[in-house]
Amino acid sequence: MKTMTVLNSLPGLFRAGLTAALVCLGGPGHAAVTGWEGALDPNAASTRVFRLIAKHDFISTSDGNSHYAWGYAHDFNDGNAFPMQYPGPTLIAYQGETIKISLKNELPVVVSAVFPGQQGVQSACISVTQCADGLLTKEIQRGGVVEYSFVAAQPGTYMYHSGTNPDLQVEMGLVGAIIVRPTGFARGTKGSHPDRKAYQQAGTDYDREHLFLLSEMDPDFHWQVYGQVISGMPGQPVNVTVDTTTIRPSIWFINGRNAPDTMLPDYVYWLPTQPYGALPRMHPGERLLMRVVSAGRDLHPFHHHGNHAYPIARDGRVLSSAPTVLTKAPDLTSPDFTVRAVPGQTMDLIFEWTGKGIGWDVYGTPAGGAPAHTCKDVVNNRTGLPGADGFADLDADHPWEWCADHGRPMPVTLAGTLDLSFGESWGGSPFLGLTGNLPQGHPGLNTRGGYFHMWHSHNEKEITTDDIFPGGMMTMLIVEPWSEDLDFE
Repeated sequence: MKTMTVLNSLPGLFRAGLTAALVCLGGPGHAAVTGWEGALDPNAASTRVFRLIAKHDFISTSDGNSHYAWGYAHDFNDGNAFPMQYPGPTLIAYQGETIKISLKNELPVVVSAVFPGQQGVQSACISVTQCADGLLTKEIQRGGVVEYSFVAAQPGTYMYHSGTNPDLQVEMGLVGAIIVRPTGFARGTKGSHPDRKAYQQAGTDYDREHLFLLSEMDPDFHWQVYGQVISGMPGQPVNVTVDTTTIRPSIWFINGRNAPDTMLPDYVYWLPTQPYGALPRMHPGERLLMRVVSAGRDLHPFHHHGNHAYPIARDGRVLSSAPTVLTKAPDLTSPDFTVRAVPGQTMDLIFEWTGKGIGWDVYGTPAGGAPAHTCKDVVNNRTGLPGADGFADLDADHPWEWCADHGRPMPVTLAGTLDLSFGESWGGSPFLGLTGNLPQGHPGLNTRGGYFHMWHSHNEKEITTDDIFPGGMMTMLIVEPWSEDLDFE
């Protein structure tokens, strides 16, 4: 929450200008998922505490509308009124810890929370008169408080959501993600992070990670619920009666936003109930951990341009033929170019991009107007041991350049400026890290010469927001040269 805190402490006009600048820069690349680690319980060893509130508010969509929604929110129990957020706060814990989640209800309907993939979940009523057993777990009325607890026994990517009328309440927004870091995890430094891993097993190490929580919404259905809620007596329970079989989504989300808002930084102040962006950024050769959470009712074919990705785990379990052998990398897997995001399922995948095999020098040649550079390859970049691996060394002019393509010219001649139509992500040069002249009126969004790859639902209607294109379940991956620092704060 650092970005939001800093921005909100500034005068309004200056804050707006600074935020606009941050938007153009794209914000820092995610070495770690933006989330909430709660607080360690001073009275209980290895116990992490999270306090949530179920609330209602409005979210903004990229077609210019706002819609009524429910969601979980931070509750710091200190009088600060944090807004509802969609999706709920991403909870981050560590393997072996006891997790305690206190949930307070400010909605006029009975709510709860369940934690798929977690074993031995216990629930206890804190406010006895407003809490009772439900079908799946203990539920609370407005004003009630319940505490859930479990041991985070297995690392991985999980979700949490309401266990009360989930066909209604998950649609309304009561859903979020949980990340459990493995035993021995250490974030390390920008230059050295051997223990930055998704799981204890080999082959699950990564350089950057990003959450992609996929969901959908039927806005007409949400306004039906809103009409019943506001027609009730203030402060009194409301019996929401709707037919969930009539839900027909027309808005699709990544991390609670539609494109192009998915590409804004985290915690922009004009999206107070939708704090999480969805713009992955990386350098060539880095390993990007994709944490995909399918949080809605529909299957979404989430397609990532640029390269295949390797699934390493499903529902928090490593795809290995010998999962207890920690030196064995996931082997029950194959490269894929589309994540089949099954409702309620989570997937962890590793994505890499180097430009290998493109057939021309992605950094350009002097004949093509690019600065001269070398492709030194005497060390294996993964092991650090002597021996060529085909890629430029980490201390070379362009780390991870595929040396077989070094010096090769682009095999086509680019048309003249007057014969081209320039997209917003064109930086003026086809070479990575270089920019060039742009036509009058071009927005100039690519100031670093990055390569933009669209990541989106391959169900094409899902890249619209209520029939407005572009929108919906879409974002971009930006591959940027190593000369760009993606870890600034």
